[in-house]
Amino acid sequence: MSQNSSIKNFTGGGIFLPMLRFTFLIMSAMIIQMLYGAVDLLVVGQFSDADNVAAVSIGSQLMHALTLVLTELAVGTTVILGQLIGEKKTDECGRIVGSTICFFAAAGIIITFAMQFLAPGTAVILNTPAEAFDLTVSYIRICCGGTLFIIGYNIIGSIFRGLGDAKMPLITILIAGIANIIGDFILVYGFGMGAAGAAYATVASQAISVFLSILIIRRKGLPFPFGLSDLKFNRTVIKRIVRLGAPLAIHDLLVGISFLIILAIINRFGVIAAAGIGIAEKLIGFIMLLPISFSQSIATVVAQNYGANKTDRAVKALRYGIACSLFCSCLIGYLSFFHGKILSGIFSYDADICFMSAEYLKAYAIDCLFTSFLFCYMGFFNGCGKTAFVMIQGIIGAFALRVPLSLIFSFIEPVSLFYIGLAAPCTTVIQNIMCFVYLKLMSKKSGSSNH
Repeated sequence: MSQNSSIKNFTGGGIFLPMLRFTFLIMSAMIIQMLYGAVDLLVVGQFSDADNVAAVSIGSQLMHALTLVLTELAVGTTVILGQLIGEKKTDECGRIVGSTICFFAAAGIIITFAMQFLAPGTAVILNTPAEAFDLTVSYIRICCGGTLFIIGYNIIGSIFRGLGDAKMPLITILIAGIANIIGDFILVYGFGMGAAGAAYATVASQAISVFLSILIIRRKGLPFPFGLSDLKFNRTVIKRIVRLGAPLAIHDLLVGISFLIILAIINRFGVIAAAGIGIAEKLIGFIMLLPISFSQSIATVVAQNYGANKTDRAVKALRYGIACSLFCSCLIGYLSFFHGKILSGIFSYDADICFMSAEYLKAYAIDCLFTSFLFCYMGFFNGCGKTAFVMIQGIIGAFALRVPLSLIFSFIEPVSLFYIGLAAPCTTVIQNIMCFVYLKLMSKKSGSSNH
C-alpha cells in the first residue's frame, strides 16, 4: 500500500497549539459519535412510546459499555504506534496494524455470536422493566450483530490517533453519523419500527462507515509500509497490545458494569426513571467529551515524547490539558446544573422523564469539574504505558466507592436521582488524589534514576 506524510510528530516545536488542534479534531469526532448515539434516543423519544425509549436507553447503555471496552483495548495499538514514532521506527508500524486487525476481528466474531444467546439474561440482570423487556432484548441482539463494524471504525480511529492524525477518525465517524440519522428517520419515523428500527439503523451506518473508510484509506495510502503479508497473528505484537490495552479494557469493562449496576438500582423505580437516566446519560456523554478528548490527545502526545525520552514535554502536555479542560468544564457544568430540564427536553416531551433526567444531570455537572483532572491524568499514564495503574484506580473507584455510594444514596428519603448521582463526584475526588500521588511517585523515581 502506498505511503503519505500524514504522521504528526509532537516531539519537537510548540506543544500547546498543536495539541489543542489535535484535541479539537478528536473532540469533533467524538461529538459526532455522541450525536450518532443520541439520535437513536432522540428519534425514538419523539416518535415512539416510553417502552421503546426505555429499551433504547437500557440497550444503548450496554452497547456503550461494550464499545468502551473494545476502544480501550485498542489503545494498546495507539500507544505502541506513538512510541514507535517517537523512536523513529515507523517501518515496524505495518506489522502492528496487521496483528491488530486479525486480533480484533477474531474478538468481534466471538462477541457477535455470544451476545445472541446472552441478551435475555443481560436484560434480566439490568432489571429491565417488564414492559420494555422484549424490545430491549431485540435491540441488544441487533446491535451486537454489528460488532465487527463497531470494532472496524474504532480500530481505524486508534491507528490514526497513534500516528497523530485525527482527521481520518473524524471522517470515519462523520460517515457513520450521517448514515445513522438517515436510517433512524426512515426506519423509526417512516416505518414505525421503534427500538428495533434504531438498532438496524445503527448497524447499517457502522457497516457503511467501515467500507467507505477502507476505500478512502486505499486511495490515500498509509504513512508506513503495509501489505497483506502483515495480516497475521504475530504473538509478540498481540501480547504487547494486550499487555497495554487489557488493563484499560478490564478497567472500562468493570467501570461499565458498575454503571450498569447503578442503572439496575435506578430501574427499581420504574420505566420513567429508566427512561430519565437514559436521557441523562446521553447528555452526560456530551458533558464528558472535553476531558475525554484531552485524555486521548494527551495519550498520543505523551506516548511520542515518552518514546523519544522527552518527559518534560510530556508533563507540559498534561498541565496544558488540565488547564484547558477545567476552564471549559466550568462553563458546561453551569449549563448542565441550572438548565438540565431544557437540555433533557431535546430528547423527550414527557415532563416526568425530563425531571428525572435533570435531577441526575445536576450531580454530573459537579462531577465534570473533577473529571477535568482525572481524564487528563489517565491520558498521561496511558501514554507512558502505565495502564495497570489506570485499571487499578478505576476499579477501586467503581466498586469500592461509586456502586456502594449509589446504593446507599438510593435509600435517602425522598428518593432522588440527584442524590444517587452524587456518588460520581465523590468517587472522582478520591481517584484524583490517587492519580496525584502516583504521579509524584513517578517523578521521584525518575529523578532518582537520573542521579
